[in-house]
Amino acid sequence: MAKMEVKTSLLDNMIGVGDMVLLEPLNEETFINNLKKRFDHNEIYTYIGSVVISVNPYRSLPIYSPEKVEDYRNRNFYELSPHIFALSDEAYRSLRDQDKDQCILITGESGAGKTEASKLVMSYVAAVCGKGAEVNQVKEQLLQSNPVLEAFGNAKTVRNDNSSRFGKYMDIEFDFKGDPLGGVISNYLLEKSRVVKQPRGERNFHVFYQLLSGASEELLNKLTLERDFSRYNYLSLDSAKVNGVDDAANFRTVRNAMQIVGFMDHEAESVLEVVAAVLKLGNIEFKPESRVNGLDESKIKDKNELKEICELTGIDQSVLERAFSFRTVEAKQEKVSTTLNVAQAYYARDALAKNLYSRLFSWLVNRINESIKAQTKVRKKVMGVLDIYGFEIFEDNSFEQFIINYCNEKLQQIFIELTLKEEQEEYIREGIEWTHIDYFNNAIICDLIENNTNGILAMLDEECLRPGTVTDETFLEKLNQVCATHQHFESRMSKSSRFLNDTSLPHSCFRIQHYAGKVLYQVEGFVDKNNDLLYRDLSQAMWKASHTLIKSLFPEGNPAKINLKRPPTAGSQFKASVATLMKNLQTKNPNYIRCIKPNDKKAAHIFNEALVCHQIRYLGLLENVRVRRAGYAFRQAYEPCLERYKMLCKQTWPHWKGPARAGVEVLFNELEIPMEEYSFGRSKIFIRNPRTLFKLEDLRKQRLEDLATLIQKIYRGWKCRTHFLLMRKSQIVIAAWYRRYAQQKRYQQIKSSALVIQSYIRGWKARKILRELKHQKRCEEAATTIAAYWHGTQVRREYRKFFRANAGKKIYEFTLQRIVQKYFLEMKNKMPSLSPIDKNWPSRPYLFLDSTHKELKRIFHLWRCKKYRDQFTDQQKLIYEEKLEASELFKDKKALYPSSVGQPFQGAYLEINKNPKYKKLKDAIEEKIIIAEVVNKINRANGKSTSRIFLLTNNNLLLADQKSGQIKSEVPLVDVTKVSMSSQNDGFFAIHLKEGSEAASKGDFLFSSDHLIEMATKLYRTTLSQTKQKLSIEISDEFLVQFRQDKVCVKFIQGNQKNGSVPTCKRKNNRLLEVAVP
Repeated sequence: MAKMEVKTSLLDNMIGVGDMVLLEPLNEETFINNLKKRFDHNEIYTYIGSVVISVNPYRSLPIYSPEKVEDYRNRNFYELSPHIFALSDEAYRSLRDQDKDQCILITGESGAGKTEASKLVMSYVAAVCGKGAEVNQVKEQLLQSNPVLEAFGNAKTVRNDNSSRFGKYMDIEFDFKGDPLGGVISNYLLEKSRVVKQPRGERNFHVFYQLLSGASEELLNKLTLERDFSRYNYLSLDSAKVNGVDDAANFRTVRNAMQIVGFMDHEAESVLEVVAAVLKLGNIEFKPESRVNGLDESKIKDKNELKEICELTGIDQSVLERAFSFRTVEAKQEKVSTTLNVAQAYYARDALAKNLYSRLFSWLVNRINESIKAQTKVRKKVMGVLDIYGFEIFEDNSFEQFIINYCNEKLQQIFIELTLKEEQEEYIREGIEWTHIDYFNNAIICDLIENNTNGILAMLDEECLRPGTVTDETFLEKLNQVCATHQHFESRMSKSSRFLNDTSLPHSCFRIQHYAGKVLYQVEGFVDKNNDLLYRDLSQAMWKASHTLIKSLFPEGNPAKINLKRPPTAGSQFKASVATLMKNLQTKNPNYIRCIKPNDKKAAHIFNEALVCHQIRYLGLLENVRVRRAGYAFRQAYEPCLERYKMLCKQTWPHWKGPARAGVEVLFNELEIPMEEYSFGRSKIFIRNPRTLFKLEDLRKQRLEDLATLIQKIYRGWKCRTHFLLMRKSQIVIAAWYRRYAQQKRYQQIKSSALVIQSYIRGWKARKILRELKHQKRCEEAATTIAAYWHGTQVRREYRKFFRANAGKKIYEFTLQRIVQKYFLEMKNKMPSLSPIDKNWPSRPYLFLDSTHKELKRIFHLWRCKKYRDQFTDQQKLIYEEKLEASELFKDKKALYPSSVGQPFQGAYLEINKNPKYKKLKDAIEEKIIIAEVVNKINRANGKSTSRIFLLTNNNLLLADQKSGQIKSEVPLVDVTKVSMSSQNDGFFAIHLKEGSEAASKGDFLFSSDHLIEMATKLYRTTLSQTKQKLSIEISDEFLVQFRQDKVCVKFIQGNQKNGSVPTCKRKNNRLLEVAVP
């Protein structure tokens, strides 16, 4: 019997409130208390309508097993308790069944669990989509791209041991069946400043520590690296080791992931070489040196590190050394070279390290995209997963935090817009009147940052491009002039008198009122970070590297493609990327996951209410609930609503036979719920106040208790009746079995008595018959004995008469018979072995058995030969048939034959099928190859030889060039008329072709081969098999060969050879070709 599927609801066994829309009363305190109550009971997911709130538990929970995946597969979003799998399933089914492109936006601050949430979404989609070798490979590549990107883009921070220091957006592409085809990854704003400097308590990117911890000694020696972290200035030492993190094991995982994604071995090695070069760049130090003209310049202290970097990257040491010491500025047709002081040299070194690493990271993303992109050009469905940095408020906020918070402002803007749009579309779809909802629109903040004329980013770009002295202070002055009156901008030097007395604002800072709160930004470094300047000398030095990967990372270093135009700033590039991302997200159906960090200690079971309150505010979660509740707090389809509450009305219980909407109307009228508390949509019931829903739940709970009591009463009655009927049935069965047993026992007694009586009677009858038979037998035996004695007497009388006449003959025959019998018995014990080559045979014992002895020897030899032949396989039989054929053709005729007897006929001496050199030749031949051998073809003009590949197939004879494998000649076997050879110990033979045939246009062929006997035999057998005619084999020391229109005599003579035992061929005249044989 199949297991009954039990469906639960979001409202069943609810801890706190599963959907914040139903929270009553709604305020910040109740919101936080509800999250804390659910967190304490390991319920880390909570809904706000279709938005999922995820609280990081900082420990593993048993809620992501394959069984959980199956529980949430193809279920309604509100059917089970809140879970990230429910949102993933809803997005995947909408994409697969409704053909709607989806995007999943995962936001939250560092350490809130965004990266883990994106992994869970991808793993769920991978688990529920199709199966198959190709689909599994695509899924594996998509999943394995994460370890690679985490190694190069994640780092330990004070808030998170695996913090993403870049934004990632992945488009997963599906076919019409919902099977993944591939994906495309976009990365945003890698925090490349971390390469050269890390805050206290934080680490550089993971890959540096993984390489030094997990690489083999051989690899480290190749990269000229050491395992000691303290050897490298770019690695912070106070937090180099992280508890619970095995960098060596992670390095092996990354190498394996790169292999799965599709990185070639040389590509992976090139990537590690670039990582090693970045590490070693940090060890280059400079010292000041004064020139004659009074200018300061810098020199490298220790050139060993520089030498190792140049050897690793293939850069000329002098070129790179000059690039660190001089800067060339080009303007139109002029070039000006200036020296770099120590500070500028360190700036150039760090700029090179940051650019080298960030460009390597971009190359990795592009390389992964090449591997995971969809290979087919069919129409695709797309699911986007956005894992991007959350809103950041640190003690010191710089350009990176400004850019990150700008991105979050844009995401909040699109979140509010799409949430309202989705809510309005559902109201219109259901025919419910839409009422305007007031909410804070953060477009004014976005405009403050991104406005093309007077936005902060525009001001920053304008300041960076302005000639003259440009500093962070001049940039702040410009902001004070342009943005002073903006209600969300504050500065100590602002012209607005409102902030003149605000002593919390330092002179070199400005503050922006973001949607998530006020953030104070330090202007120091804004200009340099926005410029992101790398000196052209360093770019050109990198382009001159022989290292292929490094050269490809710096295309602007090519002197032939010098572009004097200033490259776009970091801010403008990020602004364009964000605009593209927003445009992309607006074309898809959004799904939101809001991640919350419960504490700063990264510890389990700790819920810091102040920290959570701060995140709730800047994520705008309360506002999200208010938007959702502005009209109707709860909505549900008619069918599940009627199914859940039908027991509250006698008319709908236990079964309602009409439409579901009519049943809900009857139910609500029966419960006397005020009309203003609900509205009927086309497919859903809308409930305005959560109190109404909780009232329905209370009534349902009470009714379920009454129904449970009724069920218990009926069950107890049924159980008692069932027990009574079972006892009654058991008593009847027991009585029936006892009566049966009594009757069987009485029957057995009667049967036993009858058997005893029968046995006595049968014994008496048997003994009586035995006595009669014994008497009859004795009478018969007596008569037989008397008759035998009488007959014996008569025979002896007659024999005595006969013996006297033939006694000698009888004795001779008897003696002869005994001798033959003894001969055969002795032969049985003296038989030789079953080997056909065993010549032993017992000696003849008697002269008169000579003919018999010889015949018996012949018969035995034939018999053991037959036994020996029966052991052969078909292939062995074929070999021996060929050997037998060769014996008939050449034995005692060709002097070369005896040496070929012990050599097996292999045929395919060239392994054409295995050798890639002959792939073209193999593809050109469709038939089975019988012989593949290199022969020497004798030139008709001068007698010199040329190597050719000799191929024999079932129907053709082919000659091919040994080097290129190109077929030179092809002769059908029907055109071969005769094979000629000498009787001497040489390998020359001629193949005569049918006159007038196409193959005979150039004449007959003359060859020399080390396997002449085998080739002639196989050619003879193949021709006989195909043409049913025997091929003529001519063995003579002189024979004629047709060369074009002339006939040439080939004559074999004995002679001394200059080159040992190798026969030589020489053309004497137009009619004679002489072969000297040793």
